[in-house]
Amino acid sequence: MTITGLMSVLFLVTIGLSQTVRSPIQLTTSPPVGQFYPFEAEATKPQSPTLLTLTARNSAGELLANSLFKVQIFTPPNTPFLATDFPVVEGTTLLELAAIAPEGKVQFQQMLPIRGKYKLLVNVTPIAANQFSPIEQTLTLDVPENPVKYRNYAILLVVLLAVGIGGGWVMGKQSLPQRGEIAPVRVRLLLSGAVLVAIASLLVVNVSAEVSKSHDHFHATPEETTVSNNSQLQVQISGDNYARVGELANLQVSAIDAKTNQPLTDVTFKLKTTQLEDNWVAFAYEGIPDATGKLKWQQQFFDGAPHKLEVEAIPNSANSQFKPIVATEEIEVAAVATPLPNRLISFGYLIGTVIIGLAIGLTSRRRILV
Repeated sequence: MTITGLMSVLFLVTIGLSQTVRSPIQLTTSPPVGQFYPFEAEATKPQSPTLLTLTARNSAGELLANSLFKVQIFTPPNTPFLATDFPVVEGTTLLELAAIAPEGKVQFQQMLPIRGKYKLLVNVTPIAANQFSPIEQTLTLDVPENPVKYRNYAILLVVLLAVGIGGGWVMGKQSLPQRGEIAPVRVRLLLSGAVLVAIASLLVVNVSAEVSKSHDHFHATPEETTVSNNSQLQVQISGDNYARVGELANLQVSAIDAKTNQPLTDVTFKLKTTQLEDNWVAFAYEGIPDATGKLKWQQQFFDGAPHKLEVEAIPNSANSQFKPIVATEEIEVAAVATPLPNRLISFGYLIGTVIIGLAIGLTSRRRILV
């Protein structure tokens, strides 16, 4: 290749690189993607939420200061034939947050309940008019399943298969089937009885679950306000104090000057929701209120257990006369039964594995005896 040709190639590569469009909104996680797994119920080790960081930049790569981030997180879609640990959560909204970003960056911690591809819809607008053009972008976050769960499920299926093979081998020893029969009459009666018992057990379990679900006393209560104050500062928590798995709960905090009864904007709120039974953090965020002194968000409590919302209000100015104050609110969460189709499919996998094992055992024993 001539020098002229080489220079032409380099020139074209340079132009291509310069024309590469960089996404204006970037998502990073800590730990990095692939190094964390979904929430595990009753885990033996303490679990921490994933730290999500969103940044917005202009074409020059500069952070878009004084911007408002509106973030929506959608859980992976429904997977009925290979359900997750929380089927009710699949295909729902996990979080909606409006966050003011003075430096063009938003950080929050979120426990991710299930495996799969999460969708984040992010809208960034300027706080001051005409500062920059609004940006809207859809991001994705892939959360792999913990390999240990696949291993444990495979072990369970192998055990059930072995039980079926052993049972078929023992039953096949009793007598030989007549011509045209798959198995002896006694074996067929035993299998039929086992199937009927399994069906009856399944009906009892599922009907009980549906009855319990129909009697779930969920009442939409009006928004209530919890107030914590000292002689200088008052913190109010308002919104839903009763939530349901699969649905968003509306929450709001505000700080008020106890003397003037006026909202304060020069404060930082540290929010944290904690599941009370096992004491793990579901959501955490540190941000500032809007012009009216309020910070609003909606979150889903995917675990059907009581949670505690803790809010700490910290004055931003070092010379402020206000002292930090903490307010708490307990939120009751109504559990939702696993959908009937998911229960039937899971039960079918287990019974089907045993039946396959029985067939293998009977067939093997028959070939030996014939």
